[in-house]
Amino acid sequence: MADGERRLLRSPAQVMRAARWSMQGLAACWRHESSFRLEVALFVVLAPLGLWLGQTMVERVLLVTSLLAVIAMEVINSALEAAVDRFGPERHELVGRAKDMGSAAVFVCMVNVVVTWGLLLVPRLWS
Repeated sequence: MADGERRLLRSPAQVMRAARWSMQGLAACWRHESSFRLEVALFVVLAPLGLWLGQTMVERVLLVTSLLAVIAMEVINSALEAAVDRFGPERHELVGRAKDMGSAAVFVCMVNVVVTWGLLLVPRLWS
């Protein structure tokens, strides 16, 4: 465990600290990552649309969570890039590979959005 403890439950103070760190991470993404800002803007537009277009609760969940997955993966990719950049600006094959793989993970999540929305919504256009 990251905190070295084996307790199952956390105190309210520990939960609040973790939430604060999470908000700091989201704020850092917002400040430093234009891709994150774009993906959040798309979420703000598409999530209500997904809630409106989904005919069942399962469809609504799939449409919205596919968008959230992109944002989550962008946060992970940004963290990876920040950690790698910590060691300096010089180019290294493994650094490039790590950054490309992080970008690929975001891309796979974006493909998931297209597939999910397409499979759920395109058949309605043809019926």
